[in-house]
Amino acid sequence: MKVRLESATCEGFGTCANHAPNLFELDEWGYAILKNDGQVPAGEEGLAKRAIIDCPVHAIITTEE
Repeated sequence: MKVRLESATCEGFGTCANHAPNLFELDEWGYAILKNDGQVPAGEEGLAKRAIIDCPVHAIITTEE
C-alpha cells in the first residue's frame, strides 16, 4: 500500500501522525510530512487507513501499488 499527501490541502491537525507515526511526521509548524516516499510499512495498513479516514481535510490519498 502506498499513500500520497496533498501538502497544499493539509491544515496541520496532526491526526495522521498520531495514527501512523511511522508514515507521517509533523514539521515545525505542525503540518504533515510523508515518510518512506509514501510506502506504508508492512503490517501498518490499518493505521494508514485510519489516518486517511480521520484526516478532516482529506489530504491523504491511497495510491494502491
